[in-house]
Amino acid sequence: MAVFFAILMALLLFVVIFQIAKASEYVAVLKGEKSSRAQANKVNAFLMISFLVLGLFGVYFCNEELKDKLLPRAASIQGVAIDHMMNITLVITGIVFLATQITLFTFAFRYRSSEKRKAKYFPENNKLELAWTIIPALAMTVLVGIGLKHWFELTSEAPANAMVVEVTGHQFNWFFRYPGKDGELGKKNYQLIDPGKNNPLGQDWSDPANQDDFVSSVLYLVVNRPVKLIINSQDVVHDVGLPYFRLKMDAVPGIPTTLWFTPTITTAQMARITGDDNFTYKLICDQLCGKGHYSMVANIVVETQAEFDQFVSQQKPQYQFAMASLKPPPADTSSKAAPADTSAKPAAAGSGASGLR
Repeated sequence: MAVFFAILMALLLFVVIFQIAKASEYVAVLKGEKSSRAQANKVNAFLMISFLVLGLFGVYFCNEELKDKLLPRAASIQGVAIDHMMNITLVITGIVFLATQITLFTFAFRYRSSEKRKAKYFPENNKLELAWTIIPALAMTVLVGIGLKHWFELTSEAPANAMVVEVTGHQFNWFFRYPGKDGELGKKNYQLIDPGKNNPLGQDWSDPANQDDFVSSVLYLVVNRPVKLIINSQDVVHDVGLPYFRLKMDAVPGIPTTLWFTPTITTAQMARITGDDNFTYKLICDQLCGKGHYSMVANIVVETQAEFDQFVSQQKPQYQFAMASLKPPPADTSSKAAPADTSAKPAAAGSGASGLR
């Protein structure tokens, strides 16, 4: 019933608007087409200026309200540089936005239709065309150049002291593999992937380097120490999104990608900065990857080297779990067979057995 009344009200509103429009047309005919059009142009011109003022105020208000609420300050060295690049981009595009929008709405107001002047047409103006082609091209070249500089840095070879973590995306989870004491990640083969045998990443157990690698569902990082992420996907294209570090990188099936950065703020420090005692860094999937995309989130813990060493000391290599699953189950010794009864039994009649007479 509620839906019926909503449809009925919408139809009635349409009829009312239609009748008002028709009445406006009749008034225009009575007043004269020219005077009516002049009045309409005047009203529209003032509405243009009003929209400009209200729009600019809305942009300013939203910026002031949200500039410190979307994300806390960048938590990596590279993130600070990315924020600086974004500020340069916002300044340049902001100047262009203000100049073009103010000019657009001012011209709409200043040069509205009037009997006192006629429109002039410029079918060709080489100087104007060069100006609005060269200036944007130079600005875009500067912005793209800054972006490429950061891109080449983030995807270049990581420092020698960087820790290495392999990140693997799988609908709809993240796996993080760490090298053991040998500092080397073992080989993998997608044909060996078998979660039922405790080998969710397809590690090749014939490679000795695999025997001390361990897997975690949480990404543990060390503050002020570079980390190199080796990123993979087991099914579809995912994306490693690190909003607090201002970074992201695609996870492509069959094509490992890399990314390195240096965290600068521990989880505990960021909790104090944000005033959120339950604050946790997040790794999110920034590429729509299926119906469970929204849930593909992993926690990140940034801690001191001593805390990380303690975490590592408590981990068991995935090799141990896999080998345990391959062992046959222990024999059931809870019930024992009954011993044979060796006591003498009387011979059955007619059995032919000899007996005492």
